[in-house]
Amino acid sequence: MKLIAKRAQEHLAEQLNVDQSTVSRRLKAMGKIIKIGRLIPHELTDRQQENRNILCEMLLASYKRKSCLHRIVTGDEKWLYFENPKRNRSYVDPGQQSKSTARPNRFGRKTILCIFWDREGPIYYELLKPGETINTDRYKQQLLNLNDAILEKREQKRQHKVIFLDDNAPSHRAKPTKVIVKELGWEPLAYATYSPDLAPSDYHLFALLGDALVDQRFTSYEHVKS
Repeated sequence: MKLIAKRAQEHLAEQLNVDQSTVSRRLKAMGKIIKIGRLIPHELTDRQQENRNILCEMLLASYKRKSCLHRIVTGDEKWLYFENPKRNRSYVDPGQQSKSTARPNRFGRKTILCIFWDREGPIYYELLKPGETINTDRYKQQLLNLNDAILEKREQKRQHKVIFLDDNAPSHRAKPTKVIVKELGWEPLAYATYSPDLAPSDYHLFALLGDALVDQRFTSYEHVKS
């Protein structure tokens, strides 16, 4: 990090035609610190940025004409680990390291939760057995099961076309999947390329689920399911 800071200061010094030590002193006096820019999923081209703006404006205009949030159904998958260690919190002096916690073993015992939900809550879920994965055929069957659950649990969605939001996983974007969505009469929710910010499961449902699983330890698949 010190090397990165020095190089950044040298770059500023060259632009301002001053000594690097002068830049260092001024930045310190101003209370500035060096931070590395965060990585983003994808750097958009000018064309992609333009398309993203157009699509977002269309979605916003559609919402302003008539609220459609009650019609949106979304879904995603989440790994559930059998071991979920609790991260330690502690008060420490400035510069002192907090207590560390080992990450869950990503190769340890785990299973996949597939869940679909709307603003009222979960509609349909499936817990895969250890070793099982999602392919196109499995996902098609999940969508059929989801449709049955919608007809059973959501009276309002019988009267309004479902707006379906999913991500760009291969099984979700396969042609047979698109055919099923069309046959069910659902309206796919269009969204811009490389838009992980429009995956609400990560920011709402899975965040709450993660909090609920803290310090939980499961002994078997049936224990996880219960």
